[in-house]
Amino acid sequence: MDIDIDFLNIIQSLGLTLFFVGLIGYERQRKHKIAGMTTHLMVAFGATTLAIIQEYMVSESLQFVRDNPDFSANIVVQRQRLIAQVVAGVGFLGTGAIIKTNGYITGLTTASTLWISAIIGMTFGLGYNLLGITTSLFALMTLYIIKRVTREKLDIN
Repeated sequence: MDIDIDFLNIIQSLGLTLFFVGLIGYERQRKHKIAGMTTHLMVAFGATTLAIIQEYMVSESLQFVRDNPDFSANIVVQRQRLIAQVVAGVGFLGTGAIIKTNGYITGLTTASTLWISAIIGMTFGLGYNLLGITTSLFALMTLYIIKRVTREKLDIN
């Protein structure tokens, strides 16, 4: 049983991840946050790769069932298992970016950008490119525009 690896699909998924998560990581690095471009990209590349692996594993399982119909009742394909572990793992990683000092909490935005970077990577890895691009644009809009507008509103009052 041979599942062909689609190299162009992998390059497209990782390339989209590089571009969009790179922009998120750049924003964090430019603001001298604890997790910058490299950290965001490594988290996202890992998530993208695991999503791609998960899709190949599902394809292999389905191909096995097609080749061996007698075993079909014994095969359970659970596409969500790796993704659930990525979400939990990145959530744990994000806690390392959150710091509490003298009653002041910092790093929440960086923790959330690590989390959304992993989700964007998984989205591209699963081939949902339009969703990944849209989510990336909303995340970037939040970081670059909404955060600035709300900060300016708070400074005026």
